[in-house]
Amino acid sequence: MNILACIKHVPDTETRVKVASGGNALDLGEANWVVNPYDEFAVEAALQLKEKQGGGTVTVLSVGNDEAVKSLRQALAMGADKAVLCNDPCFEGSDAKGIAKILAEAIKKAPFDIIFFGKHAVGDDNQQVGSLVASLLNIPVVTVVTAIDYGEAGVVRCHREVEGGVEVVKAPMPCAITCQKGLNEPRYPSLKGIMAAKKKEVTVFKAADLGIDPAQVGKAGAAFAVKGYELPPPRPEGRVLGGEIDAQVKELVHLLHDEAKVI
Repeated sequence: MNILACIKHVPDTETRVKVASGGNALDLGEANWVVNPYDEFAVEAALQLKEKQGGGTVTVLSVGNDEAVKSLRQALAMGADKAVLCNDPCFEGSDAKGIAKILAEAIKKAPFDIIFFGKHAVGDDNQQVGSLVASLLNIPVVTVVTAIDYGEAGVVRCHREVEGGVEVVKAPMPCAITCQKGLNEPRYPSLKGIMAAKKKEVTVFKAADLGIDPAQVGKAGAAFAVKGYELPPPRPEGRVLGGEIDAQVKELVHLLHDEAKVI
């Protein structure tokens, strides 16, 4: 079985956000970069499926620069067999549609039975790439999955959390699945896995290798552009109400109604 997991190299969510001079970009010079947390669920799902099948190949794919190799190495250390990096200057600034096109063309390079994604990347929070890749590949997709059953041959039975309950969806393979927190607990790379990952090759694809026109990806092909960033205004100081409790309640209701206008 050929199992794929798509991951993204993102700034750690604990990174202190700074706006770069000019206001049209973020200053990530001091950021700590990691595997997108939701994509760790995707890698773990791929590894568990391989173990359940008693064999197969797990390939991790990413779009990014040379630094993204670190996240691919982590996935290899967890137990993935192969890694693919789509790295070309013209890919910089791609929106969700551009990233999906790049990944779809890379995926077409080899046979696959199932593709796992994180439900969204904490960098852009688009929650679009998995579904867009599936659309470009003309395969079914099940999103925000919290449990998977492979009991029926050639079919995956997925559980999705919905308001007020759980939705069960069946999809024939090949298909794509986006993984939600609760699906599994990602394993920690072992020392043996870390050492083995250093020896595994990372295949690099350029735009020409994928037959991609640079005008269709990157900033040139993006459907939208960021005009600027600004930090939220500082939170105003709170107010302490004095006096008896009855007077405090009346004053609080007055402030909420006439000043804050929330009731």
